[in-house]
Amino acid sequence: MSTPTADEVRAEVEAWLDENWDPGLSVREWWSRLQPTGYSHPLLPENAGGKGWGRDLASAVMVAMADREVMGPPSSGLGYMLAAPTIATHGTQEQIDRFVPEILDGTVGWCQLFSEPGAGSDLASLGTKAEKDGDEWIITGQKVWTSGGQVADLGMLIARTDPDAPKHKGISWFAFDMDQPGVSVRPLTEMTGRAMFNEVFIDEARVPDSYLIGGLNNGWAVANTTLMFERASLGSAGKRPNTATPGPKGHALDRPVTDFIEKHASEGGVPGLGIKLWQSLVDMATKSGRISDPVLRQNLIGLYSLIEINGFSMQRAKDPGQRTGAEGNIGKLTMSELFRQFRDVGIEVIGADGMLRGADDQSSGGIVPELALFSPGPAIYGGTDEIQRNIIGERVLGLPREPGYDKNMPFKDLPRNT
Repeated sequence: MSTPTADEVRAEVEAWLDENWDPGLSVREWWSRLQPTGYSHPLLPENAGGKGWGRDLASAVMVAMADREVMGPPSSGLGYMLAAPTIATHGTQEQIDRFVPEILDGTVGWCQLFSEPGAGSDLASLGTKAEKDGDEWIITGQKVWTSGGQVADLGMLIARTDPDAPKHKGISWFAFDMDQPGVSVRPLTEMTGRAMFNEVFIDEARVPDSYLIGGLNNGWAVANTTLMFERASLGSAGKRPNTATPGPKGHALDRPVTDFIEKHASEGGVPGLGIKLWQSLVDMATKSGRISDPVLRQNLIGLYSLIEINGFSMQRAKDPGQRTGAEGNIGKLTMSELFRQFRDVGIEVIGADGMLRGADDQSSGGIVPELALFSPGPAIYGGTDEIQRNIIGERVLGLPREPGYDKNMPFKDLPRNT
């Protein structure tokens, strides 16, 4: 069967929407109707409920939904962005059938249990341990910076299953039940006033052996797949339909879809980065009379140029002949820089109103102060900017690694956080 063109995909999706979109549905009903079609996550292979399409065709699906102003798939969840493609890559068919359908119909929410207080940028130094007990594993440790931990039903957990192996080789990747004795989630309130991140304390919680994904002690390879998908998703952009938080704890499943298809109805306070937000800044500057300021105009055009360059980079990444292997890392770095530039130019546009919050900021309706408060985060989560540059330097450009301990030294013999 030949691969369709983007125009053919758009026409196909629009025809399906003509027959199936109903604004009277609940979120649960709509996602359950969308899930069997493969349109929920077209990037996934067919055996995992997708279409096996590339990013250009997957983008065509999302653009068609956005243009029709229908509700999109549960794409705001980490299950959709990270767990589903990771399990599709490394899981058995039985594991794919167990976990992926409930991600695609939005009935289960996921979080990422990777970082620890002593293992952030150096993730392989993690100390959370998993000890075999019959057909189960007993998990003890602490995770931090867990996005969405307070609304997750399952987590992508990496834990140390062999302390006698070198630190990168004694780790395993598990699907982890968040709703069990021994698991405590503590939200970490940011300066935005919200709690995107959490601490998670795990005290002898249990995981079935059948929930081990990718093989025993192969978790570093599986985790790197997860991180690859994370950087690609964080660094991507494009037109997308509005959506909602998946899983019962997101309190969206039984609400009407119309609650989430209005222009500003998607959850969370940070606006999407792109031409629409740039145009909003131009409109603010025009209204205030500052658009004639040559320095501000120069900075606005610099920001516009970065948006366009990012778009060109994503277009180039679709061509296998032009890929370098660093597309996700470059996209992540660009996203961090976009947040910083939108913050700086936004504050330049609205001036002292940038010190206000919400409705008190009458110049931008709270958009610019929200960006200013949130902007340090993207340079940290998903792997710091420094880590992205290290990966590009070492894995793509072939530069020498930073000096460190012997990579074959057993983890138990290493000083912590090395």
